[in-house]
Amino acid sequence: MKETPLSNCERRFLLRAIEEKKRLDGRQTYDYRNIKISFGTDYGCCIVELGKTRVLGQVSCELVSPKLNRATEGILFFNLELSQMAAPAFEPGRQSDLLVKLNRLLERCLRNSKCIDTESLCVVAGEKVWQIRVDLHLLNHDGNIIDAASIAAIVALCHFRRPDVSVQGDEVTLYTLEERDPVPLSIHHMPICVSFAFFQQGTYLLVDPNEREERVMDGLLVIAMNKHREICTIQSSCGIMLLKDQVLRCSKIAGVKVAEITELIQKALENDQKVRKEGGKFGFAESIANQRITAFRMEKAPIDTSDVEEKAEEIISEAEPPSEVVSKPVLWTPGTAQIGEGIENSWGDLEDSEKEAEDEGGSDEAIILDSTKMDTGEVSNIGSQDAPIVLSDSEEEETIILEPDKNRKKIRTQTISATQVKAPSKKPVKKRKKKRAAN
Repeated sequence: MKETPLSNCERRFLLRAIEEKKRLDGRQTYDYRNIKISFGTDYGCCIVELGKTRVLGQVSCELVSPKLNRATEGILFFNLELSQMAAPAFEPGRQSDLLVKLNRLLERCLRNSKCIDTESLCVVAGEKVWQIRVDLHLLNHDGNIIDAASIAAIVALCHFRRPDVSVQGDEVTLYTLEERDPVPLSIHHMPICVSFAFFQQGTYLLVDPNEREERVMDGLLVIAMNKHREICTIQSSCGIMLLKDQVLRCSKIAGVKVAEITELIQKALENDQKVRKEGGKFGFAESIANQRITAFRMEKAPIDTSDVEEKAEEIISEAEPPSEVVSKPVLWTPGTAQIGEGIENSWGDLEDSEKEAEDEGGSDEAIILDSTKMDTGEVSNIGSQDAPIVLSDSEEEETIILEPDKNRKKIRTQTISATQVKAPSKKPVKKRKKKRAAN
């Protein structure tokens, strides 16, 4: 895990704020961030939000062979993943020291504390047992990953339902959710982790540190406890030396916070179970607030239609009265009629600029046609002598005559416009007519 180090100015600012008992998010020293729990459509799927830290929990089960030394107990497996989606500092495809530490702490908190009755997961002793797998994915990292992960894991386990199984002799029958109602797990207690950050060698203490506060802390103490004030595990990191009074003080604070979080979890589970029984809508889509852009539906705004007729009468009264003149149709021929004054339709008329453009285009086309006629005439005259092939493209250029002989003849052709051709051709015709008349 490669984090961008804080500058000296930021570090001094955070430490000065902690000395003055002020936090960046406005909390007090012992305040916990807001916790939000939402469930998916399937059993055992939940998202826990601890402030801006979000963890997705998913529980799955499978029938496997038991361990040799524990033939009558099921198997619990926990897996926490830190992806780059949560924070760019997490490296993909590699288990960092932080990830290994978090996974071990989760196993000690949930599996070693015997919070789940593993013997109830046995189907056939020594042959078939249930393997419960808890997958935790960190969606967003804003500090205190272990607390959010422990809450997500215990909530997903409490919400999970496994398929029902019946055993007849050596045959094991697995029923689907449609055939029989799923069976919840047997949970004895709910251990929850509470983290404490220490600053300046234990002088200052903060509960539920965020990501910025974790960077400048000197040590971290994690206490896993249930609502009966039974400590499941304690872990101190960063090599800080703590006094006995400090640990007892943290345990008392953890007992209060765990009781509040446990009550919140039980209320969330009861509400979800109630909605499912009543046939209401549930899932992640229903937990999204309607006021956000990502909402799937918006609330309908009521419209008052009581005074619609009065408003319509006011609009009609203020409008101009219709004209009294009514046009009479003019019959031209049987089956046809004309309504109006009979003015010529000007809808399809072209503008002056468009007409000029068309006239210019027509004259250019005429000139081009005349020039092509002159070129073809010259070519035909030349071809009448020795039947050569003349290639001409522009007004004046050299053209090559392709002949069977080796000698090449070059002929210079020139295009003549239509006006130059017509002008001299009229005068000799008139003179000839006069001469003939005189004769």
